[in-house]
Amino acid sequence: MERVRFAVVGVGGMGVAHAHLIQRTEEAQLVAVCSASAERTRQVSQQLGVPGFTDYREVLDRKRVDAVLIATPHPLHAEIAEYAFEHGVHVLCEKPLAVSISEGRRMVDSARRHGCLLGAMLQMRTEKPFRLARKAVEEGVLGDLLRAHMLATWCRSQAYYQSASWRGTWAGEGGGVLLNQAPHHLDIFCWLAGLPCKVTAQTRTRYHSIEVEDEAFAVLEYPNGAHGYLYVNVSEVPPTRYFEVTGERGKVVIAGEQVTVTRIVPPITEYMRQAQDMWEVPATEPWHGDVSEGQTGHEAVIRNFARVLLGQEEALIAPGEEALWSLELANAMILSAKRGKSVHLPLDAQEYDALLAELRASSQPRQVMQEVRRTDPSIARTIRLEQD
Repeated sequence: MERVRFAVVGVGGMGVAHAHLIQRTEEAQLVAVCSASAERTRQVSQQLGVPGFTDYREVLDRKRVDAVLIATPHPLHAEIAEYAFEHGVHVLCEKPLAVSISEGRRMVDSARRHGCLLGAMLQMRTEKPFRLARKAVEEGVLGDLLRAHMLATWCRSQAYYQSASWRGTWAGEGGGVLLNQAPHHLDIFCWLAGLPCKVTAQTRTRYHSIEVEDEAFAVLEYPNGAHGYLYVNVSEVPPTRYFEVTGERGKVVIAGEQVTVTRIVPPITEYMRQAQDMWEVPATEPWHGDVSEGQTGHEAVIRNFARVLLGQEEALIAPGEEALWSLELANAMILSAKRGKSVHLPLDAQEYDALLAELRASSQPRQVMQEVRRTDPSIARTIRLEQD
């Protein structure tokens, strides 16, 4: 294989941006696009100069595809991925990996069983602040976890939810801010602090006429007794991105684009045992780690996925197994909020599936009120597109 032959399934929104990025990636070749809409398929197929299909099965049955990038609404991810694996096709999947942890685990198991690669489009992992923070964690700068905190907010109007019939519904999305906007941030949070063992959460729908949550918050407990807190919403401006992970030996703070790593000398637990002066505090010193400069964003994830398949790189930026972390945490928060109780991880997949079935049973498709730009305009600018 000289280049990885990609098909993109789901080009009604973000998928078309991914298709353009694949065409810019020298290790990859775009060979097909697919959308449930015949008109959308025709438009994108003509624009990109590749065959277009309205049924993903027809794409994967052709035996001319090495990998598929899935960018459909979330509830279709597992179905398409499993069909791809059965046909020996590798999968790079948009976030979230799936709607439920049972689907996500099934995807991971299917990929392993068929000897295929499963990667997730978790491009925040390529950004330098998070790579530096991760390096500090891996090198033991923080030591044993004491506390972890995340605050992430966005702003989405009612027009956003009325741009497609599936948005903001349990049947169409399977969740709100936790399944749509927050997966990247939940992934980074778990990447740095690990998965908690107990989640006590609340969700609300405060500012939008939608079925799913537009606000969520949770108290977390970790196996070693450490605690954490999460808060997300889609009702604030300017947006906030804040992470704080504190260990006995150091602390990482990420505020916007800035990352600060601090060592505690001696470690706080040692200091509390040994300090003689009642007002004495341990010293702190900055940690100046370094990571190599490199490509970031969606294109970096696509190139890495292709290079791993070609044997040019060893590991995926975001393997499917790790994409399960943020999905399990999101599911746990929804289950805790809806059932009014604390829940323990690993999450009981059957219990969550039962809740989701209840929520979907009364779900209604959203009436599409207006035509709006479906791909994030910032992404369109990045790849220099006139239209998405």
